[in-house]
Amino acid sequence: MQFVFLSLIALLIALVALARWAGVYPHRPLFVLLLVPSFVSIWIAFLPSIWPIVALLDLLLLAVTLIDLNSLRGSGKVQIERHVGLIASLGQLHKVTLTATNRGKKEWPVWIRDGVPEHLEAEPEEFNVVLPAERRATLEYHLRPHRRGGFDFEHAYLRVRSRWGMWNRYLRLPCHSRINVYPDMKQLGEYALLARTNRLSLMGLRRTRRVGQDNEFERLRDYTIDDNYRHIEWRSTARRNKLTVKDFQANQSQRVVFMVDCGRMMTGTSGGVSLLDHALNAMLMLSYVALARKDQVGLLCFSNEVHTFVPPKGGSRQMNHLLHAAYDRFPQMVESRYDDAFLHLASHVRKRALVVLITNVIDDVNAHQIEKHLTAFRGRHLPMAVLLRDHEVYNAVEAVEDELHVAERLQAGEGDRPESAAFDQVADNKLFEAASAADILTWRRHVLADLEMKGVLLVDTFPENLTGQLVNRYLEVKARHLL
Repeated sequence: MQFVFLSLIALLIALVALARWAGVYPHRPLFVLLLVPSFVSIWIAFLPSIWPIVALLDLLLLAVTLIDLNSLRGSGKVQIERHVGLIASLGQLHKVTLTATNRGKKEWPVWIRDGVPEHLEAEPEEFNVVLPAERRATLEYHLRPHRRGGFDFEHAYLRVRSRWGMWNRYLRLPCHSRINVYPDMKQLGEYALLARTNRLSLMGLRRTRRVGQDNEFERLRDYTIDDNYRHIEWRSTARRNKLTVKDFQANQSQRVVFMVDCGRMMTGTSGGVSLLDHALNAMLMLSYVALARKDQVGLLCFSNEVHTFVPPKGGSRQMNHLLHAAYDRFPQMVESRYDDAFLHLASHVRKRALVVLITNVIDDVNAHQIEKHLTAFRGRHLPMAVLLRDHEVYNAVEAVEDELHVAERLQAGEGDRPESAAFDQVADNKLFEAASAADILTWRRHVLADLEMKGVLLVDTFPENLTGQLVNRYLEVKARHLL
């Protein structure tokens, strides 16, 4: 009995040593095989004379397992290389290629899994291949990023099975790569396509009537029903046998500077996307529109300090600068320092610009800061406050309105009132929530009214509607020559 006990202790020590230094672990067939001598060992208590048979089975099992373990020799000669593009788009599939090379003299059945960082989803997650001797295999999978930022791939993981399947060896192979996930630029392509076909209304953009007329010719295009017939170019119409009108470009080389709050006011979410992501998507869309109109665009990201500043410039390269400055910015649970941000902007942007502050108002403290600094910019720059609404606050008021309609129908005898007292308690809780939400909305309207009265342009909308509303407001500023 002591012999069996000592054998088990020795086996456990050997397994721990293999796992610790070689990454080798027993597999399911080995545990099934161990049941045979374990079952026979029980009979030693009743028939002590059979201990030689048990010892022989143990030695036979030990020999089989050692032979199978020896078959893993050379499995460390498998190498993996990763080929991946540096730039990926948020939410879009990104191709990754793994090249597994077997530099040994034996064929290996292997399972390969890439060391994908958090917030990246691999499709598929694992590959099961057979690597012939001195050959290589190319494997492809796709990443779907769920968060912006820079991500480092440090390792790839390999699992090799022994000849009889009793052992698995796990290898962590160094394989460094980096990928930068940028906001999804699909909307920019959609805008360019719809702009060429004069269907921007499909993106929620309104056609803004210009006050006055700029005289600098921009291009010829097809006539639409909203065009002024005085702008028809008759020579081109006769040549093309199709109504053609002149386009005149608006004032150019004006400046738009975005101030994006990355503090605690932007830590909320809407539709599974953070408020800061909505803000950055809208900022990039408007930047694309403004740069296409030959304006200069700049960016300042801040929270308790100024994180990034891109001076306002024009040209096609400026879009890349804005993307690189914003792709790895995330909201932080800190109080935003509006004074430092506006002081930095005042010292670096001296020419008149449209200053677009994208943030949120939650309490009197940050509302006072926003009003104080934006109104101080009014004479030198054109300030615009972009404030994001909270769905939960508005939904609380709308839910009580629905409850009131139900109560009116019950009083009119159109339905059966629930007899449970829990119904009254739930209704009271909703009334308290609605009263608090209504108080917040009333305070918010006063803040917006004060800002508007002091000459600050406003965009007050839900996060998912921000892009269209912001671009429309910019086009209105350009049409009315406010800048």
